[in-house]
Amino acid sequence: MELAGNGFVYGNAQQRDLVLIGASAGGVDALRELVQGLPAEFPAAILVVLHVASTGTSVLPQILTREGSLPAAFARDRDELRRGQIFVAPSDHHMVVHDGQVRLTQGPRENGHRPAIDPLFRSAARAAGERAIGVVLSGLLDDGASGLRFIKASGGAAVVQDPDDAHFPSMPKAAMALAHVDHVVPASRMAGLLCALIEEPIERAEQRAALEQSVGAAAADDPGDLDRVEIDDPAATRALLSGPPTALSCPECGGALWEQADGPNVRFACHVGHAYSIASLVEEQGRSLETTLWSAVRALEERADMHRRLARRSAGSRRELYATRALDAEAHARELRKLLGAAGRLTVPVPEAS
Repeated sequence: MELAGNGFVYGNAQQRDLVLIGASAGGVDALRELVQGLPAEFPAAILVVLHVASTGTSVLPQILTREGSLPAAFARDRDELRRGQIFVAPSDHHMVVHDGQVRLTQGPRENGHRPAIDPLFRSAARAAGERAIGVVLSGLLDDGASGLRFIKASGGAAVVQDPDDAHFPSMPKAAMALAHVDHVVPASRMAGLLCALIEEPIERAEQRAALEQSVGAAAADDPGDLDRVEIDDPAATRALLSGPPTALSCPECGGALWEQADGPNVRFACHVGHAYSIASLVEEQGRSLETTLWSAVRALEERADMHRRLARRSAGSRRELYATRALDAEAHARELRKLLGAAGRLTVPVPEAS
């Protein structure tokens, strides 16, 4: 496929022209430093995923436009890739690359996030291969590490912010542990490195067929149906469930999780497509457990209130029975609150025993 003007050539292109950047906590400062050094004639499209809450309002495009020479905007579905343009993933949408376009989808969360970094990186590995440059910046846990490995396996370049330079080094360290990273640099040197990587001549990589087979890409090539693009394709999802089923359940939907090989690590995915690294699964399990325990606290306190109401409307032994049950429920709720407090998750004071 060939597009004129500022378009992209998928085929025998000899220049890297697609930069994919993933960031999370502390990533805004790194992104600001990065764009400050990019020239106005930067000959590549830049796609940025920053973890944001699904209900949050991001001003990242305004920040990046103000700090640098390149225009930045939230991506829209079917935007054509353009050199010198920064596309930012909007909240509550995954952003992927497909057939020379930016595609947006509200498919299953990955590593507890939407937008997530791994789907963008995987789609770029399929679409651009050796022409892609993946960049992992500051952040917690390990989103982006698996996707960066795919970019590297497809012949692309892998870049990571120096963990000593990152506000939160977990994501850079995870990427370095999982992928064969080409460059580790502080954010202040990232722009110069990207310019140098784009100017380097590249050769066609031969790993594309093996990569597509490993991630089930052959089933995700129908551009006419958004549900078949990258992360939302049911056939591709089933192809990914190649490992053994586990006794674990998905924290998001409660479905069974399958264990998958992810380089030297393992990955877990459910039938509908929610996917987790080990670190993200532990974090999401913790959130799910906390929700369950707080629901139990609420139910016990409501039970105590109901028994107190029944006691006021009863007499004799029935009144004593309801009063005792109310005290028991209050005691159990108090113990659960103490348990949550010991785990560092307490948000309100523990009521004193009456």
